[in-house]
Amino acid sequence: MAEGAAAEGSANHRSFGQGGLRYHRVLLKLSGEALAGPSGFGIDPDAVAFVAGKVNELAALDVQVAVVLGAGNIWRGAHAHSIDRSTADQMGMLATVMNCLALQNALEHLGQTVRVQTAIEMAAVAEAYIRRRAIHQMEKGYIVVLGAGTGNPYFTTDTAAALRAMELECDVLIKATKVDGIYSADPAKDPTAVRYDHLSYRQALDADLRVMDLTAFTLCQENDMPIIVVDLWSAAGITDAVRGAAVGTRVDAVDNPSLGAVPALAVP
Repeated sequence: MAEGAAAEGSANHRSFGQGGLRYHRVLLKLSGEALAGPSGFGIDPDAVAFVAGKVNELAALDVQVAVVLGAGNIWRGAHAHSIDRSTADQMGMLATVMNCLALQNALEHLGQTVRVQTAIEMAAVAEAYIRRRAIHQMEKGYIVVLGAGTGNPYFTTDTAAALRAMELECDVLIKATKVDGIYSADPAKDPTAVRYDHLSYRQALDADLRVMDLTAFTLCQENDMPIIVVDLWSAAGITDAVRGAAVGTRVDAVDNPSLGAVPALAVP
């Protein structure tokens, strides 16, 4: 794509699909576990179809969508103590590509045009990640699924999501998880845990709320990239988020004055 066309497209992306949307270009971060199904491991076709349906709902709103997937359903390099960290992380990057191909296939069955781009070149199965190409594809209405993390060891897929959100000039980074936002404690363990509707980066960091890993979170903070944490499994959590509804937890540069000092998350 010509440089001028890329610049013009980037500047105009907010006019794409105006229909009552607050965000028009979205980076959606999904964990690998979302594709695992009840077993918690591997790739479950029904789980992949469910996730594809959620992404399809965004595309149906004319939202420009890029997706970053984790690989925890296949491989967790941090737990591979007998393998050196760089090699373990490279194995994890390959595992993310398996997840990307599964999601691509499910989305194509729903009639979407999908491109998988990877940070490590593997021309037989996917395109190499090129920023301008990815932007151009989103402007054409394609769903872009981004694999292999950043292409470098020691960086998580959360960091890859934050980096790509900035590079692709997304309006928001949506992290879709198994909980409906950020809590004062683990809601699965503490019934008194309180969900926050809104936090600033500073408040989240001060309270050690672990929205994302520190590198990813700091990257969002330094570049003023808003983060919304929503429940992937809720009926309309992701689509409500792009419409600007008060769902999940939004993290941005503005303090929530009603909170005062947010208590730190207890460490077991």
